[in-house]
Amino acid sequence: MPDIPADPATREALEAAAFRRLVAHLRARPDVQNIDMMALTGFCRNCLSRWYEEEAEVRGIPLDRAAAREAIYGMPYDDWKARHQSEASPAQQAAFDATRDRDSGGDGGGY
Repeated sequence: MPDIPADPATREALEAAAFRRLVAHLRARPDVQNIDMMALTGFCRNCLSRWYEEEAEVRGIPLDRAAAREAIYGMPYDDWKARHQSEASPAQQAAFDATRDRDSGGDGGGY
């Protein structure tokens, strides 16, 4: 099996393309609620937008939270919430709460 490309530019291009596909996939699946993503994976669209914003800051690129969220959601966050976000069920909230401590520290993920 071929190795992961050692060339940094090629590897970065592949990673960027995979990220764009992930964002496109999440935009195509607004039925998948952020709270479920958090409970199952430890991250959600808000996490991705925060990481996007943080990486812009590291590189000295001015980008505010609203613009970062729009880059991930494909629309203003408040519009997305109004169209797609439902009230969390007790089961969703319990699953989220059960993983909160595990996912809230260390790697910049979650919460």
